[in-house]
Amino acid sequence: MSTIQNLKTFDPFDDATKGDDSLPAGTEDCIHIRIQQRNGRKTLTTVQGISEHYDKKMIMKHFKKIFACNGTVIEHPEYGEVIQLQGDQRRHISQFLLDSGLAKKEQVKIHGF
Repeated sequence: MSTIQNLKTFDPFDDATKGDDSLPAGTEDCIHIRIQQRNGRKTLTTVQGISEHYDKKMIMKHFKKIFACNGTVIEHPEYGEVIQLQGDQRRHISQFLLDSGLAKKEQVKIHGF
């Protein structure tokens, strides 16, 4: 005797509701803000983990304007697009991400000395 399988309905918003509901739409689990020592007093701040749905070049352009620093977006083979900024911008970046709603406090991880 053949069994009748229930026809599964297609939910077009299924991918939007996957994962943790406390995270804003379009963000990954964590956004990592790191600092690297260059030479002397020079430092480099990197931001990794911003979702691909956001235009990182526009975010970086805004960072450059409000933080008065230089920066670029590089393509990392393992982490994807990473934003690099001159100087120690960790507090400024984390505050911007929280104020703009790109991330919640639990998502922002600040690394460094």
